[in-house]
Amino acid sequence: MKKKKVFFATAMMAMAMVFAGCSSSSGSDTIKLGVNLELTGDASSYGNMELNGVKLAVKQINDAGGIDGKKIEIVQYDNKSDAPTAVQNQTRLVTDDKVVAVVGPATSGLAKAVTPVSNDNGVPVIFASATADGVTNDGSKAYAEAFRICFGDSFQGITMANFASNKLNAKTAVILRDTNDYGTGLAVNFTKQFKANGGTILKEEVFNTKDTDFNSVLTNIKNLGAFDVLFVPGYYSEAGLIINQARTLGINATVLGADGFESDKLVELATAPSLNNVYYSTHYSTLGENTTLQDFIKAYATEYNENPNAFNALGYDAAKLAMDAIQRAGKVDSAAVTTALNETKDFAGVTGTISISALHDAVKSAYVVGLENGVATTAVLVNP
Repeated sequence: MKKKKVFFATAMMAMAMVFAGCSSSSGSDTIKLGVNLELTGDASSYGNMELNGVKLAVKQINDAGGIDGKKIEIVQYDNKSDAPTAVQNQTRLVTDDKVVAVVGPATSGLAKAVTPVSNDNGVPVIFASATADGVTNDGSKAYAEAFRICFGDSFQGITMANFASNKLNAKTAVILRDTNDYGTGLAVNFTKQFKANGGTILKEEVFNTKDTDFNSVLTNIKNLGAFDVLFVPGYYSEAGLIINQARTLGINATVLGADGFESDKLVELATAPSLNNVYYSTHYSTLGENTTLQDFIKAYATEYNENPNAFNALGYDAAKLAMDAIQRAGKVDSAAVTTALNETKDFAGVTGTISISALHDAVKSAYVVGLENGVATTAVLVNP
């Protein structure tokens, strides 16, 4: 009889341990925050920049005593800029590591790939820079566990079309876009708004990620004759080469882009003399004057001995929002954190004041930054 009682008690304890493991490290002295970012591969610049921001945010919270006495533990994996790897990482984070929330991936395609994993396991994921439409919702209904703190491509495309029409007085445009979700979404929204403003799209051409020689397509564009703006919705890795080769061919039109231009590598690839009369939409500018922003700039420069950029700031804000939601949830529980994220209103981030919409998108402003010899010299704030 005693043996049966001992066996029963042992079995119950084992079951209790299993169920305790599902509550996202609630019985631990630490709170696990997952990070699934592009640390190597084609988009590694974005992932590493965001990781620096995440680490700074966590360090500040931990130095201040953590959340209810518990320190934040970062559990990070490199998705290698590869969708299957990103899915594997997400699965490991939410099932094996029992994180309470995940930050990343940085890019839209990988974000879309991991969302079903978070939805199926009830663990929220916060995207810092995945701007493509369809990342957090299907257009009418939000995906339960997917949130983002950046504005979407529809907003960026419309913003740049209005900037071209209203600030540059542009009447004609040519589009040279990436074939991925990011480039396609930006181009669609730019085209629609630019035409609505009375402008004309003379030509739309495409390129593929990892292309390096754009002389043929740029020659076709040059043969169109004079036009006002060249819109290049794509990432810095291709955009920098496009701008350099366009200028070499004598294409002097104003170049417009989006947040994919945000990288120091853009200057390396395009060269500084080519980066004049270039404007792009982004989430953040060091030219801003609010106290939260300036405190972040100082802290980041102290920690990393360099000035931060938009992706550093986005990673920082994503981690800060995750920890703010954990604090507001009142317990280390993914479901409670999801509820808190849904209720986010007027969160004071360094990339702007953030509220989460019913479709799990960020309602916030954008900057349009202007470059002179590769250096940001102007920043125009555009409200949603």
